[in-house]
Amino acid sequence: MKALIALKHRLLSLFALVIALSLPLPLAAQEADDVQLPGQSDVRIIVDISGSMKDTDPQNLRQPAVRLLARLLPEGATAGVWTFGQYVNMLVPHREVTDQWREMAIERSEQINSVALRTNLGKAIEVASDSYYTDGDLSSTHFILLTDGKVDISADSAANSAEEQRILEKMVPALVARGATFHPVALSEAADTDFLRALAAKSGGRYQIAETADALNLAFLEALNTAVPQEQIPIEGNAFTVDDGVREFTALIFWGDAETSATRELELVRPDGEAVNLADSPDNIRWAREAGYDLITVDEPVAGEWRLNGELGEGSRVTVVSDLRMVVNPLPTTFSAERPVDIRIAFFEEQEKITNPDFLGVLDVELTITSEDGRSGTKVLSAEQPPEDGTYRDSVNRLPAAGLYRIDVVADGQTFSRKFSATVGFTVPEGAEPVAEPLVAPQPEAEVPKPVAEQPEPEIAPPIDVSQVEEPPAPAAEQPEPEQPEPESAELEERQDSFPVPMWMIAAAAGGVALFAGVVWVALRQRKKRREAQAEAAAERETLEDLEEKPESEPEPEPEPEPEPEPEEIPEVTEEMADDDMSELEAVVDEHEATLQAEDEEENIPELEDVADPSDADAPEDDDGEEFGLEDFDLSEFDDLPDFDQDESGLPDNDPKKKADDKDQKK
Repeated sequence: MKALIALKHRLLSLFALVIALSLPLPLAAQEADDVQLPGQSDVRIIVDISGSMKDTDPQNLRQPAVRLLARLLPEGATAGVWTFGQYVNMLVPHREVTDQWREMAIERSEQINSVALRTNLGKAIEVASDSYYTDGDLSSTHFILLTDGKVDISADSAANSAEEQRILEKMVPALVARGATFHPVALSEAADTDFLRALAAKSGGRYQIAETADALNLAFLEALNTAVPQEQIPIEGNAFTVDDGVREFTALIFWGDAETSATRELELVRPDGEAVNLADSPDNIRWAREAGYDLITVDEPVAGEWRLNGELGEGSRVTVVSDLRMVVNPLPTTFSAERPVDIRIAFFEEQEKITNPDFLGVLDVELTITSEDGRSGTKVLSAEQPPEDGTYRDSVNRLPAAGLYRIDVVADGQTFSRKFSATVGFTVPEGAEPVAEPLVAPQPEAEVPKPVAEQPEPEIAPPIDVSQVEEPPAPAAEQPEPEQPEPESAELEERQDSFPVPMWMIAAAAGGVALFAGVVWVALRQRKKRREAQAEAAAERETLEDLEEKPESEPEPEPEPEPEPEPEEIPEVTEEMADDDMSELEAVVDEHEATLQAEDEEENIPELEDVADPSDADAPEDDDGEEFGLEDFDLSEFDDLPDFDQDESGLPDNDPKKKADDKDQKK
């Protein structure tokens, strides 16, 4: 008998191969690019009842999860339920799904327990995939497998490893060649996730982890929707619209996170305003409440808007049975940039594809992709002119990051609406992460170029390198400045600008020049005030002459240009300049002190700080902010920047220009 069955399978396979080869290549390609009505699916449920389930599923939530699948399986499909531990048991016979089969599955689900000693997964797959069912054809067969542990057939770990290898390398490839697909669900992290992932990957199925027993219902639902995609009606604000073509709809409403059987409240409101609930429902409504969800099936529903009063948990949906169907081609569980996912949508009435432009012209077809963190994007697939062949097409080959994404296709035809949902995974090859979005440059830096046109442009680069700003303090200890403390602060400030000339040279020169200029400026200002008090018009002329005469007696310290070619001689020249200048300036100051009052002396002393500091601080801060664009940096440590960056004289803008010119001549 078995020989005859095997011969029959071979003849059928040979006949199918001949038919496929006889088709013209363009016709075969066209069929692959089009949408076909799906055939009847075959679903085989395999449930682990090993003793470890007492810990991972203490409330035995596997029972309502199996009942959920039994109620949602479409009529006309074939299905069966097996349990396994050390041995395998057929809990519900493999048959066509009917009301009688559903009642049997619901009743026998009470026998699911946690008493088995071992986890003989390989034997369970062998029994459930026996060639006796569907004559050995597994082209439409999906295995939904639930386990919480690892393959365990013996106390010897080597024997268990060998069994896993046998399953993955021999058993599964043979079943996949016959068309089988596995959708494993791991209950808890204790399961052999690597083994289950490999099982799904080899067969093109979907692997899931239900971290808790409460999440088992949603995991089973996703596995069933992958195996047998069901047509839905979109829910908007707890309401959905039923059209005249709907013969039956089923509302699966998951509970909220904090709800229990004692606190759960839900009402279904008909289009005429009448509300029904679990305790009071008419004959055409079947209402089942299980731990975690309500399942409401309505036969021959009234067309119009239906509403749900109550909390709708994640995964809630409304599926329909209708002569008017929106069909989406089977989607892979994973895709990548090299293997994009092609989406094809078409509408069928009864068994015929709709190509009527009058019907398709009023449809709004949208494709929405949602990531795990809730971000989504929507694309309109319905153009001004509907497709001539009635098939809407799109391809997705790249997403922002690897992970799971939900694909929703929603069609709105004014008088009716349909929805399709599927979860797919986007994968990225190792070492080739998706390109991240470019960082937006700070806006303040974009405004910098206006002042950058000035000559300080070469100084832009050094201040940005923070490492160069922080490293130079070490040489400061090696080059002490015993005479004056001001050069040390100037030296630190000069390092912030990262000049190529040695820091101690610039510090010494800047300190001497700043001190000399400040004292001269104070003395000249005192002299100017005294002259103005004596004669306003003549005093101004004499003051200008004095200003011109005074620098002429000071060309002696002109060796200042020498520090640039010979840095080592700069400190000596600076010191000499400081001594000579100080002696001359002291004479000038002594000459005026006799004529000035004590109040003038008190006012002149702070004037040195008030005038010199603002000129030193304000000017460099403006230049640095405009030239380097460091608005975002903390410049509190660099308030007193060197004078020569902006105004080498250190004199304020409101002073006579000739003073600045004289100072420049000294430089």
